[in-house]
Amino acid sequence: MKFSSLLSQYTLLSLLPSTLAYPGMGEQLSQLQKSPNKKRNSGELLGDLKTLSSSQLTTIGSDIKAILQGSKSAESSTIDQSIPAGNVGTAACKADLCCVWKWIAYEMTAKFNGTSGRCTKFARAAVRLGFHDAGVWSTSSSYGGADGSILLTDEINRAENAGLELIAEQTKAWYNKYKAYGVTMADLIQFGANVATVVCPLGPRLRTFVGRKDNARAGPTGLLPAETDSADKLISLFKAKTIDAHDLVALVGAHTTSQQHKVDTSRDGDPQDSTPGLWDVAFYGETLSSSTPVRVLKFRSDVALSKHSEAKSEWQAFVSGQGHWNSVSDPSPFDYAKAYTRLSLLGVNNINDLKECTKVLPPERKSFVSQDQVILNRWLNGEFDQLNDMVDNAVMLTGVTTGGKKN
Repeated sequence: MKFSSLLSQYTLLSLLPSTLAYPGMGEQLSQLQKSPNKKRNSGELLGDLKTLSSSQLTTIGSDIKAILQGSKSAESSTIDQSIPAGNVGTAACKADLCCVWKWIAYEMTAKFNGTSGRCTKFARAAVRLGFHDAGVWSTSSSYGGADGSILLTDEINRAENAGLELIAEQTKAWYNKYKAYGVTMADLIQFGANVATVVCPLGPRLRTFVGRKDNARAGPTGLLPAETDSADKLISLFKAKTIDAHDLVALVGAHTTSQQHKVDTSRDGDPQDSTPGLWDVAFYGETLSSSTPVRVLKFRSDVALSKHSEAKSEWQAFVSGQGHWNSVSDPSPFDYAKAYTRLSLLGVNNINDLKECTKVLPPERKSFVSQDQVILNRWLNGEFDQLNDMVDNAVMLTGVTTGGKKN
């Protein structure tokens, strides 16, 4: 999960700059916005929004409807930097719906922010956990979706959820700590994904809603994508979730921060682009590139999707600029924030009753200074075998002796 218009042009990791600034794409973004190839999704509504009239919608319901239909941004800069009104469980805290969520945000932010400045393996897994809970749903399903079932049942033990063990254990611990204060597992998982996304440098600050209901029934099987899936299968799978090819391209960009552990166990810790732990657009360009660092492992499904006729124009648009992928200045319906907001509401049938707690999320990190880039470059080029944790924790060393070439 990482993206930057500068990084998408990499051929040699030694050329990576030590400072990666969030690019204001200006003229280039303007051209993208005028492009005749810029398609809009169907704007299909979800849950109770499909049957309620405009006059029946709450303010939040109306906003979510506008987000799903592409006329309102799914990002927000609204932030409350005051300390909570009181400790969890006090009358003062109970008087503010979002008070408990601010305390949770504090804990999550500490867990998700590495000493390297990049987001940690817990943050990256939290985003994946949000995907996997919500993604177990389709228009033909009568249950499933963002309902917490991945951690409330044995769903977490399915093969497609391998690698989520640590974040599952941590999220269950948070749930056990806060459930007495009205926190549902369904909300906690999606809240964690949104906190993790904004903690990752350059990540967007998604509008964050709470009030989902838990479901103790394991979701349907066969509804999550696999690394071996063809582009046609992926597109069909997500269209059945009301997510079109353009939104799908935006969503897979989350691979920009990731390090894989289960796709190829012989390459444990290898990232999907050259800037793991950073939410930039490097992933899009490097997936297309024939010249990437030795440790960058491209998922076959990503490569296939990048070349598909329904996806390649949007893929190229994300290569061209961070602002098109996630920016409050671009209200297009298929950037990451809008696509993930849709995903996070799959299977939620009380959308009109949700409340908003975006204000408690930490602020965006619109720039990033890499303190250990020289060593990270050497690791990416295969010079060291076991420095996987340096993505989370800065090594801050110089003159490191080569530890052997990676096969």
